[in-house]
Amino acid sequence: MASTPEPENGRELYALLHLSPDASDEEIRRAYRQFAQIYHPDKYQDLQMKDVATENFQRIRDAYEILSDENKRQIYDIYGMEGLTSGLELGPKLSKPEEIKEQLERLRRRKEEEKLFVHARSTGSILANFSIPQYLDGDGIMGGMGMSSAVELPVSKQDTVTVSGNLVVNGSRGTGAASTVLRHELSSVSSIEFMATAGLRSVLGVQTVRHISPHSTATSGLAVSLRDGSINLSNAWTRQLTESCVGNIQLVLGDESSIAVGWQKKDEKCSAAGEVKFGTNSFGASAHYTHRFSLKSHGRIAGRIGSTALDFEIGGGRRISEFSTVRMMYNIGIQGVSWRFELNRAGQKLVIPVLLSTDLNALFATTAFAIPSTLYFLLQLTEARKAAKKAQKLLEPVSNRKKNRQLENDGLVITRALYGNSKKVRESSDFNEINDDVASQVFDVTIPLNFLITEAGQLKLHEGIKKSGIMGFYDPCPGDPKLLVVEYTFHGRKYKAMAEDREALLIPQDIHQI
Repeated sequence: MASTPEPENGRELYALLHLSPDASDEEIRRAYRQFAQIYHPDKYQDLQMKDVATENFQRIRDAYEILSDENKRQIYDIYGMEGLTSGLELGPKLSKPEEIKEQLERLRRRKEEEKLFVHARSTGSILANFSIPQYLDGDGIMGGMGMSSAVELPVSKQDTVTVSGNLVVNGSRGTGAASTVLRHELSSVSSIEFMATAGLRSVLGVQTVRHISPHSTATSGLAVSLRDGSINLSNAWTRQLTESCVGNIQLVLGDESSIAVGWQKKDEKCSAAGEVKFGTNSFGASAHYTHRFSLKSHGRIAGRIGSTALDFEIGGGRRISEFSTVRMMYNIGIQGVSWRFELNRAGQKLVIPVLLSTDLNALFATTAFAIPSTLYFLLQLTEARKAAKKAQKLLEPVSNRKKNRQLENDGLVITRALYGNSKKVRESSDFNEINDDVASQVFDVTIPLNFLITEAGQLKLHEGIKKSGIMGFYDPCPGDPKLLVVEYTFHGRKYKAMAEDREALLIPQDIHQI
């Protein structure tokens, strides 16, 4: 297998099946059979237990299907789940990491091109502004509404038409616009776009795009206002700085001339962007950073500063289905303190900003931030804890049988195992019961560790793999250093071992004897 730097979530499937990233095909098959025997839904009559088993069996089966397929495993090791969900496939004769990456990039571009010709793509958004101060003044809670929609329709292999429109209503005033864009591929490295917009600002324009090198793109545009005849010229240059980072410069000449310099970075775990812009009548800078905690949840932080804006926002989101994501953001700036709720589903977006106060009171601003962030954090942990306990309940019968077999042979028995916050775990390991004060940061993992003991009477946890990914584990304190403490008996003697989150652990060992 190719040995390349891999993202953190590129090891989750190995943790799920309790495997090393270097595991052989036979080890993968053996691990799958072991877990499949526990989680197969047909073994359970109780409907609730059957649902839990079905969910976990699907996770086990999906992991096995990926890791047992040589091509899929290579993609997963390099690109993680993103590469697989993009529908990428490797040829049978590739072995070097450079060859694999090169073909993956070609296939990714081909997949993106194929999507253009499958069907029309529709996007849209609805914005509903609410204002608590306005409501308290007796003027109604609705502060305004806006909506936009766009449809992209491929008409041939070289031509694409995009039709879009927007409408904004604020009190008794409203405005709208409609536009059409025709994009024509001149060659494999260049294209041209013709644009017409009707509404408050009626504009005709043309724009050309050309890839001047494998890592650089140039864009030039001309726009003419039908209202006053003014002309805007624009030029932009984009350069691939690194494998995951892009820089760009944009120059606009016209009524509102400006120059902007920006960059974007994106990989499997995070994305970030920033821009500094100077104009004849304004200036500004903005940046945002998004971090993906898992395949389902992410956090985001952003800020803007300039002649017309000064605000900061922080929040997070969660994927609730295959095509739907919800997000909540907290914003504080010169406009006041507000929350923003978002629902994204299959290209459609619903955005609901709620202005809480126009006064920048420190206590109110802190409370407005603490309430949603605390609720979201607790909800995430509660769901993860419930899932881990359900997984342990299915493991328990086999875990107990293995434990009794080891007891009969005077072998390895895990008497107690705690995982969580390093400091709290050390404190709890000195007591027979977990105090209520630390219960939320420490989790008992005795059952899954007894399950993982081999017939030879050994337990091995692999180097570099987060223990929270093991079946029956979860992360009770995201962001904090974590520790696993294991108390066990072997040949009638008592032992105690400790391992940090990504540290390997092999027991029994004489050095662990108490």
